Amino acid sequence: MDTLRKIARSSAFWLGLVAVLAPLILLLGLQYRWLRRLGEAGDVLRQATLTNFVEAVSTEYEYYYRSRAERLLNVPAELFTEGRLQKMAGSWGSQELEGTRTLFVVDFTRAEFGNFLVYHPDEQRLVTPPSSDESLAIILACAPWQVRGAQRTVQGSGPLRVDEGDPANRIVLNPVANERGDLVGIAGFIVDEDFLRQRLLPKIVRKAFFAYFPQSNGESSDIGVLVTDRAGTPVLGSIGVVEASTVHRALPFLYTDWTLYLAQSVRAEEAWARTNFALNLALSLALALVLMGGLLFALRAARRAVRLSAMKSDFVSNVSHELRTPLASIRVYAELLRSGRVQGGEQVRHYGETIESESRRLSLLIENILDFSRIESGRKSYRLAPTQLESVVEAAVETFRRRPAARDFDVNYAGPDAALEPLLADAEALSRALGNLLDNALKYSGASREIDVTLRRTADEVCIAVRDRGIGIPREELARIFDRFHRVSKGLVHDVKGSGLGLAIVRHIAEAHGGRVGVESEPGAGSVFTLCLPLAGAGKETGAAGPRKEEHA
Repeated sequence: MDTLRKIARSSAFWLGLVAVLAPLILLLGLQYRWLRRLGEAGDVLRQATLTNFVEAVSTEYEYYYRSRAERLLNVPAELFTEGRLQKMAGSWGSQELEGTRTLFVVDFTRAEFGNFLVYHPDEQRLVTPPSSDESLAIILACAPWQVRGAQRTVQGSGPLRVDEGDPANRIVLNPVANERGDLVGIAGFIVDEDFLRQRLLPKIVRKAFFAYFPQSNGESSDIGVLVTDRAGTPVLGSIGVVEASTVHRALPFLYTDWTLYLAQSVRAEEAWARTNFALNLALSLALALVLMGGLLFALRAARRAVRLSAMKSDFVSNVSHELRTPLASIRVYAELLRSGRVQGGEQVRHYGETIESESRRLSLLIENILDFSRIESGRKSYRLAPTQLESVVEAAVETFRRRPAARDFDVNYAGPDAALEPLLADAEALSRALGNLLDNALKYSGASREIDVTLRRTADEVCIAVRDRGIGIPREELARIFDRFHRVSKGLVHDVKGSGLGLAIVRHIAEAHGGRVGVESEPGAGSVFTLCLPLAGAGKETGAAGPRKEEHA
């Protein structure tokens, strides 16, 4: 969270943010405009598709009846003039008659006003029709041709005619003329309306669906087709389509008083548009988040690289200082001893102790650097052996007390109430870890001159606690003080020199032994560092199988 706040305060972050958001907003605006235009073009395209659908249905419907009429009603004039109309009955018996209810002929060569004959499918012959509504409809449909036939006013066989005077009996007629153009007869049929309603129209509509809406499988929940008769009664489809209709037209050729409606649900179109826009918007926002995340990651990586570079620079500077100080002391006291300026044995002993103490300090620093190098390269190893932890802690505390820098400190040690069983551990590594904690306590004690070391046992582990009453550590730094090269960046803690490796090495040693290290601190109230190891033995906890354990960082 602190890192995010620092990034948010960075000018580079805001520049990068603007650099990402500006083209993104422009992209979203252009995409919105494109979607609007696409929606408008889609409306035109859908309207054209619906219109083409209606045209296809009408064309297929008209083609069916025209082709059927031209095939069935193409009667040669010779059959009338030569009296061989029964041959036509034989021809009809061998053809498909779907869509026709009654076929008939009117012969003007045998009677002035025509001889009416109908096709009897069971007998496959032409017979005189009985008195019926069909017969009356045929007579009325042919009445105009009776007059023309009598007056001999018709020249040539005209195109197909349709008579819809009787809605219950729709008739297709084909006038037949001889070579001189005289009308010799009429061939025709009454349309089978049940076939039209139940079979033909549904078949044609389904075929058009497959052609224009392949994904619909012949049906569609958002596209409706309706055919109504002259009274507005639905012949095919639902009456609700009329209210939402976008395209309609009258049927051609036959049943011209019937209307075909086609509608696409507006709600479905709007839902599709909203879904498509929401999907595109979501993808754009996801892209924006990815770009933002990439920017944050890049800035964080850059900040981390800069911080790591600064820490390494501080490390080199601090290590140089840490090396120069003991070396300078050793050189000064060695020169004094060599020049013979020392007066008395007490001074010689003091100089010798100082040289030894500074040498130990120098050795500890070098060991820390070498340990860190081994840890980083994965070559660090620990020699695990049964170890009496009280002896290791007591020896480390005593060694620390003899340091000249620690002579002014009260280093208090409190051991466990009862003897501890030996632990499988690396005594030298644990001694170095405790030495680093004591050195850390000395550096950050401030004006306080008291350090407490406690060794105690809990239910399943043994803990070493090092407490100082010094300047403390800011709460926001506690989670990072065990990181390599990390040093507190503000306050009095920052003013203390150090390599930034000691606590990182302590953590590695603790984890290598199956343990842990923690800290509790308050600015101005001091700190408590606690190193805990499992009682079962570090080797068992971490899977060591022998006296030597390899650890990889």
